[in-house]
Amino acid sequence: MTFKKFIIGMLSLLLAFSFSARSQNVSSFDRGSFTLKGDTLPYRLMFPKHFDPTKKYPLLFVLHGSGERGNNNESQLKYGASRLLQDSVREKYEAIIVFPQCPANGYWSNVQQETDPATQKRKFVFQVNEPPTLAMYLLMGLVDQFLDKPFVDKHRVYVGGLSMGGMGTFEIIGREPKIFAAAFAICGGDNTLNAKKYAKKVPLWIFHGSKDSVVPADHSEVMVAAIKEAGGDPKFTLYPGVDHNSWDYAFKEPDLFSWLFSHSK
Repeated sequence: MTFKKFIIGMLSLLLAFSFSARSQNVSSFDRGSFTLKGDTLPYRLMFPKHFDPTKKYPLLFVLHGSGERGNNNESQLKYGASRLLQDSVREKYEAIIVFPQCPANGYWSNVQQETDPATQKRKFVFQVNEPPTLAMYLLMGLVDQFLDKPFVDKHRVYVGGLSMGGMGTFEIIGREPKIFAAAFAICGGDNTLNAKKYAKKVPLWIFHGSKDSVVPADHSEVMVAAIKEAGGDPKFTLYPGVDHNSWDYAFKEPDLFSWLFSHSK
């Protein structure tokens, strides 16, 4: 066998393994959809391994970023799902996990995107007291639907997300601070004036990469300061030298899920 054929063979095996692993991740989550007034929000759902409908379980919503939008009800599992599937997590923290998928042209949070004339970089302008986007409206409806399930522990409902999903996390806990027991926001952001809505009500762990070229780290830094000023005590992890992929590090944090699921209303 030539070296070239060996390399091609190894690449083929790696690709096959990658496809098989991804298929396993996808197949572990059931398909579902939530419809409200003619609009539909697809989602994927994973129950605990030893699910017992007579018991009550924590409920976690994971919000994806803008790159995973659409209606294939699969792309939203790209980040975070494999970590939640690990036995070390799934066996220890028996929870119901929901990955909703934002429509292709939608956005979880009500935020305007502009170009900074000085730096030519994208700038996010977060709104205050504005109506929810259609995606957020549907997401809140989906949360309410799950809260009606007898097997959901209403005292242990959580939300977290990355990038656009991190922004959506800030927004939904601002709109529904009485629902969520804790939340995590990865490379997201919010308007500092919204901090008082959830600072004392929803424990937060905020993550960001110091060299984020898509969503600047100061979007998280100003929120940490605003939450503290409003009486909250957020956890904040800033990854030195990391760009817009801080979710690769945040989901691997050994204390993330123990911290998250330790909270209750």
